[in-house]
Amino acid sequence: MRRRTFLTTGLAALIPIRAVRGEGMTEIATFPSDRAGPNHIADVVRDYAKKLSERAFDPPVEQVPPALATMAYDDYRDLRFRPDRAVWRDENLGFQLQFFVAAYIYKSPVDIFLVENDTIRKFEANSSLFDFGRQTGKIPDGATLSFSGFRIHAPINTPDYYDEVIAFQGASYFRGLAKGHTYGLSARALSLNAGGPDPEEFPSFKSFWIERPSDQRSIIVHGLLDSPSVTGAYSFVIAPGVQTTVDVNSWLFPRRDIPGVGIAPLTSMFMKDTHQIGKVADFRPAVHDSEGFAAWNEREEHIWRPLINPESVQTSCFLDKNPKGFGLIQRDRTFSGYQDLEAHYESRPSAWVEPKGMWGAGCAVLLELPTQVEYLDNIVAFWRPDKKLESGNSYNIGYRLTWCDDAPTWTGYKVGKTRVGQGLRHGTIRFVIDFLDPRRNSDIVSRPALTPLVNSTAIAITPITSASEGAIEKPLIERNYYTAGIRVSFDFDPQSHEESDLRLALFDDTRAASEVWIFRWRR
Repeated sequence: MRRRTFLTTGLAALIPIRAVRGEGMTEIATFPSDRAGPNHIADVVRDYAKKLSERAFDPPVEQVPPALATMAYDDYRDLRFRPDRAVWRDENLGFQLQFFVAAYIYKSPVDIFLVENDTIRKFEANSSLFDFGRQTGKIPDGATLSFSGFRIHAPINTPDYYDEVIAFQGASYFRGLAKGHTYGLSARALSLNAGGPDPEEFPSFKSFWIERPSDQRSIIVHGLLDSPSVTGAYSFVIAPGVQTTVDVNSWLFPRRDIPGVGIAPLTSMFMKDTHQIGKVADFRPAVHDSEGFAAWNEREEHIWRPLINPESVQTSCFLDKNPKGFGLIQRDRTFSGYQDLEAHYESRPSAWVEPKGMWGAGCAVLLELPTQVEYLDNIVAFWRPDKKLESGNSYNIGYRLTWCDDAPTWTGYKVGKTRVGQGLRHGTIRFVIDFLDPRRNSDIVSRPALTPLVNSTAIAITPITSASEGAIEKPLIERNYYTAGIRVSFDFDPQSHEESDLRLALFDDTRAASEVWIFRWRR
């Protein structure tokens, strides 16, 4: 049975369908009175995902006109949805919808349903919705078009303009923005075997149900996920603002046992920064969508790990039980940190995942791949549970994803730039780590006074260091008046070792005063 046929018959088995005619709309489904309520669609999609998991995987059928299927990247960028055709454009609901046509590399069809006034309506793709730019006239009249995703607009920067807030397109990818941001890193609903010995599997959203907003603050989206190994039902409660939050609730139904599952995956790009200056020849001091991996573990440690662009694929596993949060963070918000008049990396969002409920034992995985270009993502972070997902069982997983400036949980000293150079003695490496104090003004002081040691009798802050291999010499700690923070520097002697995990944290007496800086050094 083809997927499109099953979508119609499967939905009809759950709720009565009656056909209507209307511009861009077909198939209205009326909710039974005994299943009305705010969770109705979530229940429908969950039931549907469970039924789908009991069938063999049926790959999507691509129906893309040749002119759209073979178009180049620049042609695809020239193809746009017509803003005057946005759903809810003139209804003052606080949200509007626009859509992506299936084209270029996004050829898998996605069905879009609108949920309004206790009805479900399928929104159909047609040529009147799009400006095809240079492809105008190359699309045959009556050609079958389909959607590849959608985006939601809301007034997050000014009250009278609807900015793009979040977009769902491609497999299970989605990207979000908060106030003042431009697009950077992406999230995914699920990853399978990322960084594992077998080829990675990419589950895809096949259908979306978008609820008409009931207030000006949030909008609810439901998605049906499918792949050879698993089906899933997802609900997203999206609340745009200074920080844009996405409350995610998912039900997973494995078709087979899955040992390498990745929960709440994030995907980003890191090419270079001050701790890898010689990696790529580039005039800019830093090039990345995210500069660090942050985690808050069960032991109440707030970890900061600078991202790297490795020589070969590198996987790090941060063991934990019932994690409290993790994310990929863009911390440097200054233009001077990047010197890019076009990309403006200083405005890229951070993404922070906060689990709901107990996730059990596992590890936060950080996967780093080598890259020489900035337009390909090479960083992946996700939670990998110790226990595999077993065929025939169902799994309910919830979390809050926040698109923000920085990890919102730690208020003490945060790790700023990490700088690496040659040490005083031959064969040693100098590390210089700046800690920022978010409680103080970080504006540059034009004429700083002489810098006193911080661990004097006036301020009893002590740096604690360790290395898995090699030796760290006694660190120097001093105020950095240019950042209103603290600078710690030390020389590291790797001795005869090829790699070592370095660790540094500031303590105020016996209490943690900073994030824990972790760095994987390789010769």
